[in-house]
Amino acid sequence: MKNAIKKSDFILAPYMKSNNFKATYQILNTVIPYIFLWFLAFKAAAISVWLLPPIMVLMTLFSGRCFSLMHDCGHYSLFSSKKVNRIVGFMLGIVNAIPQYPWSRGHAYHHKNNGNWDMYRGPSALISTEQFAALSTSRQKMYQLLRHPLMLFPGGFFYLIIKPRLALALGIAGFVRHTFACLKQDSGMNLSAIIASYKSKNWYTTAEFWDLLFNNICVVGSWVCLSNLLGFGFFWSVYSIVMTCSAAIFICIFFVQHNFEGSYAHKAEGWDYLLGAIEGSSYLKLPTILNWFSADIAYHNIHHLSERIPNYNLRACHNANIHLLANSKTLTIRDIPDCFNLILWNSASDSLQSIESLQKQELQLINLAS
Repeated sequence: MKNAIKKSDFILAPYMKSNNFKATYQILNTVIPYIFLWFLAFKAAAISVWLLPPIMVLMTLFSGRCFSLMHDCGHYSLFSSKKVNRIVGFMLGIVNAIPQYPWSRGHAYHHKNNGNWDMYRGPSALISTEQFAALSTSRQKMYQLLRHPLMLFPGGFFYLIIKPRLALALGIAGFVRHTFACLKQDSGMNLSAIIASYKSKNWYTTAEFWDLLFNNICVVGSWVCLSNLLGFGFFWSVYSIVMTCSAAIFICIFFVQHNFEGSYAHKAEGWDYLLGAIEGSSYLKLPTILNWFSADIAYHNIHHLSERIPNYNLRACHNANIHLLANSKTLTIRDIPDCFNLILWNSASDSLQSIESLQKQELQLINLAS
């Protein structure tokens, strides 16, 4: 299919139009039930802790939907107004405990380089087969352990609860060190010059810093208020479980929609954006109810063809262009475990590979040599 299909062959433009009524309705039918479930969980806990699990399952699903709608705001696709997307996205970032603007800019980099594995290797920071072979046995085992599916849970907790707070703390600490270093070199240096010369690894622009700062103020402030209102033990036991599971589910969905057998995993040289979208992103076939809670992000190939298509138009766009998606991978829930075996990039064959298959290849080469 190399260059046989062009992006202009797809019918995309009619589906790129945002609908403010649909967007508002989605925000209301997501955030209001999520808040109500918190109230219900608090009341249920006073009766019996055994009433909590089904409520927390629903809370996890609604939390995930909040994240997916925040993701649309980051692409400026949920609402027609860029300003409204920024405002709503920021508020959903508070719900999700993650600064939406810096997250969306990082996510945009993923879209720009999808399928180019020289530039971007997903949230798990996968390495090449050559890099893996150069590791010691203990480091190989550690690499494999850290990418085990069960690590989605501690990883999810770190991703939402700890990482944004840590990024702000490390960034500010770096700025303080930078300030002292500047004043040591030039005691008359003014603050604006010090700020302008500071480059942080934790944010790339001033706008990202302010979003990170205000998100942390709002998130930590909400933690304090809700801990006092609902009780520290109740709030943190429920909140940590819900956020951990929500993040784990979404990281899992994101991972398998790019890491699958036959995924387009190309070098920078000869990389093609369209093939990265069609063959480097999958259609994850989910039950209708899970599609609703994930805001149809399962139609990921269409989403990568045009990130400006709002979630409520993805399914219709997929159906309208299905005849052009013959080479796009369709996955089911049963395929998910197999995807987590593909944690190495073979740059020689432009493909994803499991550690087991690499070890078999190495063993065959040893046998041939002997």
